[in-house]
Amino acid sequence: MAEVNLSNEVDIRREKINELKKQGEIVYKAKFDRTDKIKDAREKIGQKVKVAGRMVFRRIMGKFGFMQIRDIESYIQVSVGRNEINEQDYDFYKKMIDLGDFVGVEGEVYVTQTGEVTVRAEKLTLLSKALRPLPEKFHGLTDIETRYRQRYLDLVVNEEARKVFLARSKACSFVRRYLEDNGFIEIETPILQTNVSGATAKPFFTKHNALDLECNLRIATETWLKQAIAGGFDRVFELGKDFRNEGMDPTHLQEFTQVEWYASYWDFEDNIKFFQDFLRKLLMEVVGTTKITYQGNEVDFGKEWERIDYTASMQKLLGFDFLDETDAKKFKDKIVKAKLFSYAELEPYTSVRALIDFVYKRKIREGMVGPAILYNYPAVLKPLARRNDKDERLVDAFQVIVCGAEIVNAYSELVDPIQQRETLEAQLKDKLSGDDEAMDLDEDFLRAMEHGMPPISGLGFGIDRFIMTVFDLPNIRDSVLFPIMR
Repeated sequence: MAEVNLSNEVDIRREKINELKKQGEIVYKAKFDRTDKIKDAREKIGQKVKVAGRMVFRRIMGKFGFMQIRDIESYIQVSVGRNEINEQDYDFYKKMIDLGDFVGVEGEVYVTQTGEVTVRAEKLTLLSKALRPLPEKFHGLTDIETRYRQRYLDLVVNEEARKVFLARSKACSFVRRYLEDNGFIEIETPILQTNVSGATAKPFFTKHNALDLECNLRIATETWLKQAIAGGFDRVFELGKDFRNEGMDPTHLQEFTQVEWYASYWDFEDNIKFFQDFLRKLLMEVVGTTKITYQGNEVDFGKEWERIDYTASMQKLLGFDFLDETDAKKFKDKIVKAKLFSYAELEPYTSVRALIDFVYKRKIREGMVGPAILYNYPAVLKPLARRNDKDERLVDAFQVIVCGAEIVNAYSELVDPIQQRETLEAQLKDKLSGDDEAMDLDEDFLRAMEHGMPPISGLGFGIDRFIMTVFDLPNIRDSVLFPIMR
């Protein structure tokens, strides 16, 4: 934001505040008896209203003028003239009220000759004075940091920002309503944890001083929600924050919002059907269509979604059956021999799991437009997923891919405690070999599973990436009101 003569403008406004106080004016009012929100007042033609908002535009023409006030949802024009208010009040309006100030307006709603819904001001009240002026506008890339750091200004001057964040709020509300209407109960799970579990990701660590415990911030809610299922909940979900201490790029956040849900007696095919219906209705709720455009690609969620066999696609790419690979070094040799990557590119990846995931993301996922359902995953990638009855090297899992990005991850859950212990022990070996995304051996979770769990299918759906995709945002931080900044 270009702050031209900002200090001078602040000084002028400070002088006005001092002058108002000398006159006995309460510059920052305690309240205003508003009768209508701005969007509702626009529907009350011919009626008296009391509305309030921030003044964002003004034009004065002698003894008559217009201003515009707005809130997050809407705006309304206000006409101010000497025929409706006395000279002293009109002079106060011209000299003491500035752009950015919050004002209360009382008057009748009418429509001007140009068709603009307007309040004919009979009384104006200064509610709160802005010491700093509003920016005229943002200037492209040079103001991205300002938009993130001062999101309140972005919301004031940027219609697209208001649209995105109102839609995000609507999306979260719909998620809860839809799931509750389908028999799910929302519960809360711990953010501070003593085990890294629920997903393969690098965690944030912290210290619990009172208990003298090394803790991590949760990377997923999965293991806790499944313990609730073991306790008798039939269908559960949580919409909340997860934390993964990974690299920054335009499609990943270290602190992100997702919903996870788990349903007893479902398998992953049930979840596919449920999610498709859920997402189509969510899109209709948020944008009114099942067709979106992202990065120049039109994506139609209303049509039949393509299904892609993950393992078959990888085997075709690699040129060999990779499911029995257990040695990371030998696997690297084969990948290099297939001329897919160099040793230097593969050097950061120390486990077979990590290598498979890297090759898939770089060579298969990046080029997919979708919506596509990827299924038939290698078991090594999903240590909490149920093994396929015909081939235990595979799991009954799926992801939905849109324009090269994963928007959902789901599977039939592993509820066999013996097999679950084996998979977590394998994860522990990967961790000891240098894979910092591998999970811990979570004894509390295993104990719950040993007490018995029903068949379960679970799903995780990221809200930030959904909003980014639907509104074709260049960076996932544009979908978050207050992203972390250096």
